[in-house]
Amino acid sequence: MPFANFKMPQAALSRAQKEELVHRTTDLLVDYFGEAVRPYTMVLIEEVPDGGYGRADEVFVVPEAYRARDGA
Repeated sequence: MPFANFKMPQAALSRAQKEELVHRTTDLLVDYFGEAVRPYTMVLIEEVPDGGYGRADEVFVVPEAYRARDGA
């Protein structure tokens, strides 16, 4: 069973963008492994809350201007 796990900042993607990511990732894995894996392919998008991730001692927060808007 192919499994893809994306970790994204909370509110970085709209619902439509998440759906597209699931569909495109599934298609990618089907292209690689064959059509038989489609019903068994799992795509998980985990949203990490602001302040819950960082790099090199810097804690990240998504600026309001970059937050996704559903329906956008």
